[in-house]
Amino acid sequence: MPPSRSEALPFFLLLIDLSKACTLAKFALSSNSQDEVRENIASGMAVLGPTFTLDALVECLLIGVGTMSGVKQLEIMCGFGCMSVLANYFVFMTFFPACVSLVLELSRESQEGHPIWQLSDFSRVMEEEDNKPNPVTQRVKMIMSLGLVMVHAHSRWISKPFSTNSTASNGHIGMELDQLSPRRIEPEMPLWHFYLSRMVTMDVEQVICLSLALLLAIKYIFFEQVEMESTLSLRNPITQAPPSPGQQYNKTCCMKEPSAPIQAAPAPVCREERDEVIRPFPAPSTDRQEKSLFVIGEQDVKIKSENTEPSVPQNQNPRGLDECVSILNNPELGPRHLNDAEVMLLVASKHIPAYKLEALMETPERGVDIRRQMISTKLSCPSALSSLPYHNYDYSKVMGTCCENVIGYIPVPVGVAGPLHLDGKQFQVPMATTEGCLVASTNRGCRAIALAGGASSRILADGMTRGPVVRLPSACMAAEVKAWLESPDGFQDISEAFNNTSRFARLQKLLVGLAGRNLYIRFQCRTGDAMGMNMISKGTEKALSRLQQHFPELQVVAVSGNYCTDKKPAAINWIEGRGKSAVCEATIPAKVVQEVLKTTTEALIEVNISKNLVGSAMAGSIGGFNAHAANLVAALYIACGQDPAQSVGSSNCITLMEPAGPEGKDLYISCTMPSIEVGTVGGGTNLPPQQACLKMLGVQGASQQTPGENARQLARIICATVLAGELSLMSALAAGHLVKSHMTHNRSKVDLHGPQTPCGRSLNAN
Repeated sequence: MPPSRSEALPFFLLLIDLSKACTLAKFALSSNSQDEVRENIASGMAVLGPTFTLDALVECLLIGVGTMSGVKQLEIMCGFGCMSVLANYFVFMTFFPACVSLVLELSRESQEGHPIWQLSDFSRVMEEEDNKPNPVTQRVKMIMSLGLVMVHAHSRWISKPFSTNSTASNGHIGMELDQLSPRRIEPEMPLWHFYLSRMVTMDVEQVICLSLALLLAIKYIFFEQVEMESTLSLRNPITQAPPSPGQQYNKTCCMKEPSAPIQAAPAPVCREERDEVIRPFPAPSTDRQEKSLFVIGEQDVKIKSENTEPSVPQNQNPRGLDECVSILNNPELGPRHLNDAEVMLLVASKHIPAYKLEALMETPERGVDIRRQMISTKLSCPSALSSLPYHNYDYSKVMGTCCENVIGYIPVPVGVAGPLHLDGKQFQVPMATTEGCLVASTNRGCRAIALAGGASSRILADGMTRGPVVRLPSACMAAEVKAWLESPDGFQDISEAFNNTSRFARLQKLLVGLAGRNLYIRFQCRTGDAMGMNMISKGTEKALSRLQQHFPELQVVAVSGNYCTDKKPAAINWIEGRGKSAVCEATIPAKVVQEVLKTTTEALIEVNISKNLVGSAMAGSIGGFNAHAANLVAALYIACGQDPAQSVGSSNCITLMEPAGPEGKDLYISCTMPSIEVGTVGGGTNLPPQQACLKMLGVQGASQQTPGENARQLARIICATVLAGELSLMSALAAGHLVKSHMTHNRSKVDLHGPQTPCGRSLNAN
């Protein structure tokens, strides 16, 4: 009598492997955020999946031998056993990881955002080596699997089913024989001949299955590792600052590291033999932070490099100066074999220039670290730099381009305002600022513009300027040079010399001013997608050399005579323009003015006239006929890698408001900015974070279709963002909401009456 379902239930219970499920749960419980839960479950499946698959295969093959015993009840029981193993395997590989992730997500704390189920002690107790399968056991299982596969194949191939076309009597006899004798029969030919004949007579279905099996085997054996490496190389996470040496890992950092490569400083990188990522142990430093105050990314990861750590322990006494010099000059040793104290000794003795530390050390970060140690000893508060981060930054993009004598970097919050509807497109505008309410206010202006159907903009002019000052023996000779430069022949000659210095720079015009015997020449040209100061300065030098050939008495006083004018408020930029001149406009319906901006068109126009026009004129402002254009310009400049000092001239703006619509209830607003000095290549735009902000706007790098178009598009976005900011701030002023909003959202939460630093005293101290 065949067994019932109740008799088969124990097979399901006995063959469930709970140890693997518990181990996977430990992987998940060693996380402190939901992102880490997913990463750790994936890592656990990567470790446990192959072992569990092999175990399930061996169990099925081993239990499946019972299905060929000829004993009916044993065959059914073994069939139940195989089904139990397969069901357990299917649940573990699919439903169980998803359920674990869902349960842990639902059990997160609502206030802190940290899991109440975090058991980071598991990650200390559970060593990764314990989870790795024993290679000897794995090989034995593989051999067993192959043997069992051969047993199954041989047994099932040589089993001959009885004919279904037999007569009733023959069928009856066959049934009796089946019950009284074994089902296995001996082949009538040699074994190799039998296998060969069976393979030749395979049907189409068997051929297809065998071909697919061979293709999958070839793929997983020869191509799987290559695909895995290429997939991992595309992930490129940014790493966190490593903890200081000797620091005990707290509960928030006890987690399993995912195996993923990272981008590090441009030091030669040595690949690990195994795809493991190891926690960093940096060389000790006097100003290492006790805990990471600022980190990039979500995980502390690092790849080993052959030159990242000094070969000499940091705690040993410094060697003599002569020995250190010989080690430094030895190409086989170099600074890697000097500890920090010895490097500082070489800097103090002028054998290493302090400004070349990044270039001479094996990694730029070590050079920055040593400079920090040197500076800290000269400060009244040696720990002043402890809150200034410097780890995990690509200093190769900084050296020779952005900054010198680097001791760290300043992380500035970046907010986003938008979507900004401009010229039929939508932009998410990044803004780097520490002023509260600025991003929120701009976002409100963007919403009003979007509800109004968007804004429109145009570029009026495009030309960077450089204004050198030259001197002639007399004012009359200076006047002659001025007349020659303003003549067609003179301009043509100077243009030829100027244009030969660059494939982008094309001299547009010369503006010449005279003061006594000093001559001020303002060169103006387009510079493509670069901001262009270096480009135009190079062309100016060549043009002045050509001018000296015509007038040998001419003396160049300075290549910049403040006639440009760069990084200073100047009427010439307001009148003549500099960089990109842009205008932006929008018409805001009365309903949007009332419901979004919380004011009226009449009130806005009155405040604009009294504040932006009359008030600025009373103050003698030059180009400052606006509410806060510099706020928006500076925030965008810092986020997008522009020169922050050029926000002085770039903030020149006049904001105009007029009634519009049939009844005059709508609001027409425009912003005109004649001197936006921007670029999308060179300088700070080479830094990865700034490039990310430029990519948000779709203007990163040089335009492939039209040279200079990316820089012009950036200028239009800046002008439209200023319009959004002007619209929102002026509405707050008209409605009387400005002070209230800033008191609510822009108040410092820091206790100014308590001690702020170990070196400072409390304000309420006696």
